[in-house]
Amino acid sequence: MKMKEILLNTLLKDKKISLDKLSPGEIGNEHISTGEETPLKENAFDMNDEEKIKNIEFHFSKIIETLGLDLNDDSIKGTANRVAKMYVNEIFSGLNPKNKPKITLFDNKYKYGQMLVEKEITFYSNCEHHFVPIYGKAHVAYISSGKVIGLSKLNRIVHYFSKRPQVQERLTVQIAKELQHILQTPDVAVLIDAKHFCVSSRGIQDHNSATVTSYYGGAFENESTKKEFLSYIQLATKY
Repeated sequence: MKMKEILLNTLLKDKKISLDKLSPGEIGNEHISTGEETPLKENAFDMNDEEKIKNIEFHFSKIIETLGLDLNDDSIKGTANRVAKMYVNEIFSGLNPKNKPKITLFDNKYKYGQMLVEKEITFYSNCEHHFVPIYGKAHVAYISSGKVIGLSKLNRIVHYFSKRPQVQERLTVQIAKELQHILQTPDVAVLIDAKHFCVSSRGIQDHNSATVTSYYGGAFENESTKKEFLSYIQLATKY
């Protein structure tokens, strides 16, 4: 175990506090995820969307000014408002439960008992550590326990959880747990292959690396089932 991990564990034990009570300085800059739930404040939805947009616009205009840019310039004067609306209505819209996709299940009348795979679901998210983009492909699969879900809803679930500040490990688990809950089956697999701009556009500036995370539940923990899922992902499809 690394010394930083030992110190962190000691801090948690001695002070009897949880990770969500620690400051970034106490946690450090290591890649630490504080849990599978997005760390929302208790009063996260006290403000409505319009109030949030106005608040973000005000504060983002201060960032623009601090950077030395002229807010009176024709190209920049509307930027704070555009960013605020983009944050609330688009790229972070998955924070608000009201935007969660409505899911309808259907009886598995076809008696299809094999895995169903929806692969190469394109998604865009943002790293919660630097607020820069993450983009990639998600591959999801499940084995019906008696109910099936509309194919497009698999895409919508991926998009919903990606539209919030994220850690890829958490995103993977959130998608899997949501599908298990909706479909009432543990037999769910999720694999995400993504590029992180916090790696490619800053810091090490590595443009070629990618991050892969996976979740295998129920029947997918079986090696033969897992291999079948991975073979479908690699299968070249023609349209």
